[in-house]
Amino acid sequence: MSPLHVIVIGAGTGGMCLAHGLRRAGISVAVYERDRTRADGVHGYRVGIDPTGNQALRECLPPELFDTYTATCARTPAHFNVLTERRRTVASFRLPESTDPVHSERSVSRMTLRQVLLTGMDDVVRFGKTFTHYEHGADGTVTAFFDDGTSATGDLLVAADGTGSRVRRQYLPHAKVRDTGVIAVSAKVAVTPETRALLPEEVFNGISATFAPKGQFCIWHVMEFKWDRDGEVKHGVGGNDAELIARWPGLLYDNTRDYINWGFSASARRFPPGVMDLRGEDLKRVVLDMTPNWHPDLRALFRAADPGSCFPIAIRTSEPVDPWDTTNVTLLGDAVHTMTPGRGVGANTALRDAMLLTRRLITVRDGAPLLDAVASYEAEMIPYGFARVADSLAQNGTNGDDLLHRPVVGRAVLAANRTFFRAVGRVPALRRRFVDALVAYRAADA
Repeated sequence: MSPLHVIVIGAGTGGMCLAHGLRRAGISVAVYERDRTRADGVHGYRVGIDPTGNQALRECLPPELFDTYTATCARTPAHFNVLTERRRTVASFRLPESTDPVHSERSVSRMTLRQVLLTGMDDVVRFGKTFTHYEHGADGTVTAFFDDGTSATGDLLVAADGTGSRVRRQYLPHAKVRDTGVIAVSAKVAVTPETRALLPEEVFNGISATFAPKGQFCIWHVMEFKWDRDGEVKHGVGGNDAELIARWPGLLYDNTRDYINWGFSASARRFPPGVMDLRGEDLKRVVLDMTPNWHPDLRALFRAADPGSCFPIAIRTSEPVDPWDTTNVTLLGDAVHTMTPGRGVGANTALRDAMLLTRRLITVRDGAPLLDAVASYEAEMIPYGFARVADSLAQNGTNGDDLLHRPVVGRAVLAANRTFFRAVGRVPALRRRFVDALVAYRAADA
């Protein structure tokens, strides 16, 4: 082991990818997580991992664990569909297929990915540790303090504690995260013969976006895995995947089963007061009340959602921050560059951060000065991180001030949006160009 010791606050996607990368490199690391067990917490639904994220996971994870990650992904969406609220198809685009472990698009359950990343890390992750503050030592170390009265000292403190990062609030008090003025409600619906029949085949086998009047939007993902409701490998799944899943201990902590995920969003002013305090059936009722003219099958899916999976999210975004003076505290992922889900790259950018920081800290293991390595990481991370923040915020509908959300102009914007997708979907050359641009953007950093 290198004498370098790294403290990571937060056992999310980026923090755990970093921890794996450091341990593989022989660098001492400890992760401190506020959840009490690895099964705690609501960790979201689908995450689209693009080639950048795949590359980071392959570089940082042990080879067999990377194979387990690929085996536990849901089936890959075959189509990207644009729908009206009446479930009419505006356009449908066939997505490219790829079996390449890195240069491909993967659908993962956030909870399943969490269990993959926690596999084999019992000696690294300390649960039940809520960070309160840090202090610099006279000897050049940094000490993190927790609300249970304990502390941990290391050479570098990495904030991987998400949008509400306590580390960031202390370290960069001028760095702001603001509400975009959009609220989303997400939920899961178990896949059954009855719920499957509510979606057309292309929608069931793809990712679909519903653009509706009043700035309403809904994303639909269908997640089908290689294990059944009892956690047993499904019939027809064989070879290495079956063996990896059968012996993977993470499935004991993961209750993920085949599901339809919907995420409904609109301007915050369209929701009733107090919506952020609602859960379950009350929240489902809000969505149903806001969508009286939607297709009965889509409303049936709102109604069929598991109440325990239904929760609201205020969409937030970081404001750009100028580079800061480097110390032995740094940040990655949402702790520094929170972004809207508009381009679906938040998790991938956190994974890119983890891969880059691992590479830079390997140079410290080999003799380079720590602060030089951290400064090099920050000089690269800050520009690309905030570029992705801007891209995500620019996506139509993710900002409550967008024209799409305005009472009169919004109808014209919606009509123009549908006209654009109809035209692109009907002209083969435009259709190919649209898909190529989508793939190129998500593979740009790989």
